[in-house]
Amino acid sequence: MPIPKVARRATLKKPSPYFSILFPLGLVLFAASGCGAPGEPLPPSPPIPQAISDLTAQQAGDAVLLTFTMPKKSVRGESLKEAPTLEILRGSLKADGTTDAKSFRVVDTVPGSLIGNYLQQGKVEFHDPVSAGEIKEHAGETVVYRVRTRVSDKKMSADSKEVSLRLYAVPARIESLDVRVTEGGIQLKWAVPDKTSGGEPLGQIQEFHVYRGELDAASASAASKDVEQAVWKSRPLQLAATTAPEFLDTGFDYGKTYAYLVRSVVVAEGVQRESRDSPAAVVTLRDIFPPATPQGIVAAVIPGSAAGSLVVDLSWSINVEADLAGYRLYRSEQEGTPGQLLSPDLLPTPAYRDNSVSSGKRYWYMVTAVDRAGNESAPSAAVVVDVTQPSP
Repeated sequence: MPIPKVARRATLKKPSPYFSILFPLGLVLFAASGCGAPGEPLPPSPPIPQAISDLTAQQAGDAVLLTFTMPKKSVRGESLKEAPTLEILRGSLKADGTTDAKSFRVVDTVPGSLIGNYLQQGKVEFHDPVSAGEIKEHAGETVVYRVRTRVSDKKMSADSKEVSLRLYAVPARIESLDVRVTEGGIQLKWAVPDKTSGGEPLGQIQEFHVYRGELDAASASAASKDVEQAVWKSRPLQLAATTAPEFLDTGFDYGKTYAYLVRSVVVAEGVQRESRDSPAAVVTLRDIFPPATPQGIVAAVIPGSAAGSLVVDLSWSINVEADLAGYRLYRSEQEGTPGQLLSPDLLPTPAYRDNSVSSGKRYWYMVTAVDRAGNESAPSAAVVVDVTQPSP
């Protein structure tokens, strides 16, 4: 709406106060009435996540293990309110060795709500399975990966940097893992595979990698049938490398539940290539092994603190078990019988003074060792003592 013009006079006069008030009011009315009212406010645009910058890839059996950190901020530096959806893309190279941009295809999509299932120590670990037949057919060829994320279908992040690797045939998985708990440790044994995962004859296996993780005991039964059902307290880490198809684990703790996995290893292009995991061997460790029998028990009759009293002073060699809790000392007045326990509490040291003896009697003493699990050793050889006044 146009602002009306003010009539000019021959002699200019100051505008009236009334005009001074109406002029800005006219501007306000113009701005308010305009030619049309503004529309509804637009919703905020979905954020675009920052690109993933630390993607790495390595062959893991008949799969490629991708490792990277999920973005926590948008390209504008704002914190993302939820984990974005993840897309995994796989491509190939052209004949000249450059990346074929048109070859990339989305091989998997992980909703943001499921990302936590893939997190290990703050990073995503994603296995992209590649069939043994495909590896056999294209052995030595290069595959290329990219990853990207999105909060909405229309707001995709930029692609990550590319990572590439060559895939080679690996040994067939070890089909069975025998586990036996012995006093010396946990003994693992397995059969050596003689074919690749694609069924071809296998060359020399360089070594075997043994992995161990700690399970929630409640998931032990399910994990022994399918390791994907395991509830981990600590996920499997490489425990040892061995050239023999067996391993003795001596560095365990009783009371824990462990799962063991073994992978065969070959070398291609100077890089170690592992097979798939063997089936899990699950063990819940309970200490049922008693300490060694105490040795070297000796006894001497010595004067007691009271006049005319006698004491039997006993000692023996110390046991070296790390979980030793103490000793029990038994006394009998008849040969070949255990007799009575002299102390209700475990003796913390390999020595004891028996001041409850009577002069003129004969006693037989035996010692046992007890560990923290309550396992008691066999009794020591008995030592016989005649309680008489020692010679002057």
